[in-house]
Amino acid sequence: MEFKTIIEPFKIKTVEAIRWTNRQQREELLKAAHYNLFLLPAEAVLIDLLTDSGTSAMSTEQWAAMMRGDESYAGSASFERFRRAVQGIFGYSHVIPAHQGRAAERILFTVMCKKGDVVPNNTHFDTTRANIEFVGAEAVDLPIPEAKDPAHPHPFKGDMDVAALEELIGRVGPSRIPLVMLTVTNNSVGGQPVSMANAREVREVCRRYSIPLYFDACRFAENSYFIKLREKGYENHTPKQIAREMFALGDGCTMSAKKDGLANIGGFLCTNNDALAAQEETLLILTEGYPTYGGLAGRDLEAIAVGLEEALQEDYLRYRIVSTAYLGRHMAHEGVPIVQPPGGHAVYIDARAFLPHIPPGCFPGVALACELYLAGGIRSVEIGTLMFGAHATMDLVRLAIPRRVYTQSHIDYVVEVITEVWKKRERIRGLRVVQEAPFLRHFTAHLEPV
Repeated sequence: MEFKTIIEPFKIKTVEAIRWTNRQQREELLKAAHYNLFLLPAEAVLIDLLTDSGTSAMSTEQWAAMMRGDESYAGSASFERFRRAVQGIFGYSHVIPAHQGRAAERILFTVMCKKGDVVPNNTHFDTTRANIEFVGAEAVDLPIPEAKDPAHPHPFKGDMDVAALEELIGRVGPSRIPLVMLTVTNNSVGGQPVSMANAREVREVCRRYSIPLYFDACRFAENSYFIKLREKGYENHTPKQIAREMFALGDGCTMSAKKDGLANIGGFLCTNNDALAAQEETLLILTEGYPTYGGLAGRDLEAIAVGLEEALQEDYLRYRIVSTAYLGRHMAHEGVPIVQPPGGHAVYIDARAFLPHIPPGCFPGVALACELYLAGGIRSVEIGTLMFGAHATMDLVRLAIPRRVYTQSHIDYVVEVITEVWKKRERIRGLRVVQEAPFLRHFTAHLEPV
């Protein structure tokens, strides 16, 4: 028998106190942070939903594994255990560790891309786009049309528009496209999954034009579980079987193990190409470290090796997906406009629909995120005009839920705060940028109310 109450599939053995602040204190803190939630001190945040990256709580098995971390500079036994775990899921012949996903992206695009190249993706996230543009290439987003409608209930809104991919290849020529990427799940359009059918279609296009296919695999376990739930023919497959089938379609991947690796730091780059691997390892040695540690401590490699397997456990994934949907369902019940259906790692508020009186140029997503902090000490992140500039087709506020950190009562509090902000939404004002960096401006920008 299925019961309605969500219970966390774990017991809490260590707790961390969180600090309470009042609205006046938060107003002073936000002003001092130049209305950029990235610049807030973490201790001034009550519920931190800024990101699910590196914010997971590790398990007893992960902590136990860390105790056997081999910190040898070369030939670490911890690397061998890490490599076996990665290859057991992803299946690629070369596993190159890095300190996090963006480091893997930098190595990949530095080796594979040059000025004038074009890299298609279902939707690039911020660091992916920035690393492509940094080497002079062009990042092109090809989401399906349904992905641009926050209210559309399409079950696989993370899919790539295959017809648009064909058109792009025909227009610029395959020689200018060093690789195609699929991001699973598709973070920028609401944490939406990619179907196996779509991955196969993209693979077939890549095969016909001899273009390598790479996956951004940060949330591969959540994507696999969505396929099990929503795609016909996969009901009786395990998430690991689904992941193996999907990655077998590709030539390599990048991974931030800070997401579905359930670790606080780390990532990797995989490839089946021997010549590329040699070039990538050379750059790794130059910028990250020796190929058997890649900027990570042995204990971090151990934590990732265990975390990758734990992220595929069905009890955990069921809880993860259901608890995120719980937040989305209760927000929508109060009338709050969100991206439907809720994603795996986060719920995304449609800030343009929430604040129709604030134009995109005045950053409705940032304005809403600031108000959520002022109202209840909740930190979230804008995914929209500040983050992506002219590339933004939506202004969203992402409530990213750290894995195994918050309980249902924390989520109920979040719903209560958002509901109160929704009732007083007409009072919220837009913002303008007064200082920004040339790349990834949202991390450090200074803003002020209009």
